[in-house]
Amino acid sequence: MSQAMDGISQLEESSWSMALPTSETALQKRKIAMLEEKLLVLESGQAIKQKYKRYCTTYICFSPLTMTVRETNYYVSKGRALRRVIALFDSIEDLIAENDRRCNGDESDEDVTIDQHRLQAGYIILNNMLKKLGQGADGAQGDDTSKLKCLVAEWVNREFKLNPPLDPDDKNCHGFVNDACGRLLCPTELDWNSTIAGIRDHADGFVVTEMSWPAFMYEKYTADQNNLEEGLFKSSLLVRAFKAIFTSPSSAKEVADEGNGADIIANNRRARKDFSSVKKVKTHVAQIIKMHQVTPRSTAYVSCQLCFALSSVTSWRSVDGNFDYIPFWQSIVDFFEQAPGRVAQKKSKQLLTWWTRKIFGTSCRAELSEGAKANMSVNALARQRAQVDDASFDSA
Repeated sequence: MSQAMDGISQLEESSWSMALPTSETALQKRKIAMLEEKLLVLESGQAIKQKYKRYCTTYICFSPLTMTVRETNYYVSKGRALRRVIALFDSIEDLIAENDRRCNGDESDEDVTIDQHRLQAGYIILNNMLKKLGQGADGAQGDDTSKLKCLVAEWVNREFKLNPPLDPDDKNCHGFVNDACGRLLCPTELDWNSTIAGIRDHADGFVVTEMSWPAFMYEKYTADQNNLEEGLFKSSLLVRAFKAIFTSPSSAKEVADEGNGADIIANNRRARKDFSSVKKVKTHVAQIIKMHQVTPRSTAYVSCQLCFALSSVTSWRSVDGNFDYIPFWQSIVDFFEQAPGRVAQKKSKQLLTWWTRKIFGTSCRAELSEGAKANMSVNALARQRAQVDDASFDSA
């Protein structure tokens, strides 16, 4: 409510006809999105007519689409304030469209109606609320950075048995001046042992940029130069960092391998013991945001945070010398979302499934294909009963 009051105060101090600046690119993207949405509605309606069959009714109930209801309800709940403090009857799209219209400057202030003034007032309040969301986003990033600062030093000390140990409070001893951190940050196309001096001196051919995958991104911190995709995004350190951010630091203490039957039995026993000994468990980030699977962008976020934790930079910034975090983040997102061809897309999907299993458990339910689900006895029986009923109806 205080956010809404701030917006109302701003309205009183400024002109009601003021248009909040927005980019021409954003305007065009919204217009394209509107056209795409209309096309999608037309296509989906046609598809439903073509694919609809009577015996599918029961099977549709088991579709993965129903699995998104819980996530959708979370985001719906975040919009409960919009009707209360912004506009009871106007849609968000109408508010944005009114501000876009004013940015185009097609009409003078004298031609603006009271309804348009009202829409613009609602948009200004909405914009103030979005600024608060931005502050929350920055705060969450800062919390994660502080959290990994100590944890990463602890993990590196334990894994590489450093003596003297890496000091989590002194970032100046991190980065390429430290042998372990430098080994993890070293581009995979270079051999750390033979290029230490060149990297530290920024010599020609040894400049570290975002155009190289760091060793910490790979399983066992080693890449096959003839198959750079093998083992990428599978390092234990990256998994630990993801767990620490999204499922609590305590969950990152042990990162299990794929394991065998004995491992599973031991893990189940430990899980039962932990469950019985803890009366109240603190809700972690993944639960709060209703996150049930690993996404490309969450992987990119954790990779950037881990890279920063290993570096010698003392405060967060998007550019660290020759290393630019923005294209680094974009490269990771594009690896998954812009995979070229069906083979690459399949591998990316399998990698995300592997990640989800590592972070959220060993359940393979999400990996079941539609064909496998259709052949399971519950759905098969539903189809058979519908087919018998159809045959009886046709013969009558």
